[in-house]
Formats: sequence, structure tokens, C-alpha cells
Amino acid sequence: MAFFIYQGTDSTGVSVSEKVEAADRFSVYEIARGNGHVVNSIEEAGDHSFRKVFNIQRLEYFLSRVKDDELVMVTRNLGSMLVAGLPLSRSLSVIERQSKNPRLKGVMVDVRERINKGSQFYEALAAYPKVFNDLYVAMIRAGEESGGLSEALQTLSIQMERSSSLKKKIKGAMVYPVIVIIILIVIAILMMIYVMPSITGTFKSLDVQLPVTTRILMGASDFMVAHTLAAISSMIASIIGTIYFFRTRIGKRISSYVIPKLPVIGKIAKEVNSARTARTLSSLLSSGVDVIRALKITGEVVQNVYYKEIIAEAALRVEKGTPLSSVFIEREDLYPVLVGEMILVGEETGEISSMLKELAIFYEGEVEQKTKDLSTIIEPILMVFIGGSVGFFALAMISPIYSISDSI
Repeated sequence: MAFFIYQGTDSTGVSVSEKVEAADRFSVYEIARGNGHVVNSIEEAGDHSFRKVFNIQRLEYFLSRVKDDELVMVTRNLGSMLVAGLPLSRSLSVIERQSKNPRLKGVMVDVRERINKGSQFYEALAAYPKVFNDLYVAMIRAGEESGGLSEALQTLSIQMERSSSLKKKIKGAMVYPVIVIIILIVIAILMMIYVMPSITGTFKSLDVQLPVTTRILMGASDFMVAHTLAAISSMIASIIGTIYFFRTRIGKRISSYVIPKLPVIGKIAKEVNSARTARTLSSLLSSGVDVIRALKITGEVVQNVYYKEIIAEAALRVEKGTPLSSVFIEREDLYPVLVGEMILVGEETGEISSMLKELAIFYEGEVEQKTKDLSTIIEPILMVFIGGSVGFFALAMISPIYSISDSI
């Protein structure tokens, strides 16, 4: 139990301030209702602990972030509680008490308080754009306005779960090669600094003509030994610089152009963007969002710059009366033929949302299978790369021995 102070109004509209003892904030609302008061704000009273004095809770709030899996769970649970008949405010209170994440807990408290003050649910969520994106807010708004909030939440949880699953599969396929490459780089650096100097010292003392590969390795080794800190710092700076560059406007355009044209990976990238476009549009349209607004939100969800431009063009052309399918049919360089054809069928039958959902399921399955295949392909490619690296080093070290033998 703890003490809380709530500010509010009584039945005549007069402002009141009461200090009460309760288990949690939800219990304070119950007590206030029993007193005939409407609560405007609640704060914990008499907390002079170390955590309060040094504002540790606020620090935890700003350092934590809401993960995709947590948001999926919150959305699914909210939908289930609303279906079971719980009021929205009480459902949010349950989520608040269940959550271990300080940021999510704080957001839920504020959202609930905003709703109790008269805000719409989507308006309260829109105050936290870093937690609830445009897609989330738009679907909640459509659900509230149509009276189908629980259905909108369930649709949204499925959308988010599929999107998160797709992202995890792609990242999972890339983890193994990245780890192997990092280990190879670390081993190469250690050999250049600690192993090569002892070998090159022997070669230099023999005064023989060394092969080009050996001289390259010796030069790299000498530089890294003489400027170890500078060399390692330069490598780290290069990596950070490359990552930063691909986050700039020009870098995004370059990566967006190159990735879909790469062998194997390019086809997966196209199917990922197709699945994301179809899934997002389907979820929005089925929730009652108009097609123009749905296209604009979908443009924010996709990451590739050129796909964003196609969807933005689609929004403009549909607004002028052009069929949605025609835009996708014209851009078969990025969207597979099936996308435009399925949307066309949806337009003819009046079932665009259903067709888009089928498209999303199909391409999500394709991406899942191809990422598995990619993992199988990457392993032998990495083995060849590792073998080539070891072979290059061995050749550079063995060749001088033959040169020395020939000179004797």
C-alpha cells in the first residue's frame, strides 16, 4: 500500500484534492469514484526514497524503449480484454500493472489519464509517436470511429506480429555471416600485429626479392605495428562512417537502388517490400481507413526510397481517379507481376483488402523459404571466402621460401 494525492472535481464542479492510501493508481480511481469525484491527475505522496530523490524512475523511463514484441503483446491483450467486456480504462490499468518496462508503464499511465480527461484513445496514443507509429494510430482511430476497436486491435496485433517475424527472419539469416566476418577481421588484425613481425624479420634479413603478396602483407603489418591505435581507429571510423553514410539521403537512395538489383538478395528484397506493402494496406483498408490515407501511411512503413515514391505516386493517381492496380502493373521492375494482377482482381470483385491479405501471406511465405535457402547458400560461400583468405596468407608466406631455395 502507498499514499497518493489526486486532483479532481466533485459533483458540483468544485476542485478537490485528496490524499488516500491505495494499492495502486487504479484503486485510487475506485476510491475517488466512491467519493463522487472525477480524477484529473494522480501523484504518489510521501515518497522520499533514494529512487525518488535521485529521480531513478525518470532515468529508467528515458533509458528504456518499447520493443516490438512488447507492443505486439500489449495490442493483443488489449484486444482480448475489450472482447471480454472490460472497459478501456481498466484494460489499460491491467497492462500498466503487468508491464515491467518503465517507459511502457509510464506511457500507459499517461494514456489512461488522458482518456479519463476526455481524450479519444487514438489522440492519447498520438502523443507518443516514437512508441505508436502512424499505422498504429490510424487503425485505432478507424476502429474507434467505426465502433470496432477490439477488432482493430486484433488486426493490428496480427499485422505487427507478421512484420516483426519477417524482420527477425531476415536478421537471423544475416547474423551468421556477420559474426564469421568479424571474427576473421579480428584474427587478421592480431596476426598482422603479433605474428607477422617475427616472420617478416626473417625474410628481411635474407635480402632476397620477395613476391608482391608477401610485400603487401609485410607493409600492412609494419604500418599496423607502428600505428596500431591509428590503424584500429581508422577501421572503426570507416565502419561508423559507412553506416552513417547509408543513413543519409544520398546513401539511402544508393542502397535502395542497389539492393533490389543484387543476385538472390534482390529478389528477397522485392518480396519483403511487396509483403510489407500488401500487409499494411490490407490491415488499414479492412479497418476502415480510406485508400488515400492508407497509401500515405504505407509509404511511411516501407523503407526503400523507390518503393516510397511508387506508393506516393499511387496515392496521387488514385486521388485523381486512376485504378490502384495500374500503378503497380506499370512498376513491375520493383513489384512482381502478381501484385498488380491480384489488386486488379480485388478491384473487379470489390475485395481489395482480401486480395492484399492473400498477397501478404504468399510473399511472407516466400521470404521465409528464401531466407532458409539463403542460409544454406551463405555457408559454402563463407567457406570459400575463408579458404581464399587462408590460401592468400599461406601463399604469401610460402612463396618467399621457394625464392630463398632458388637463390641458394
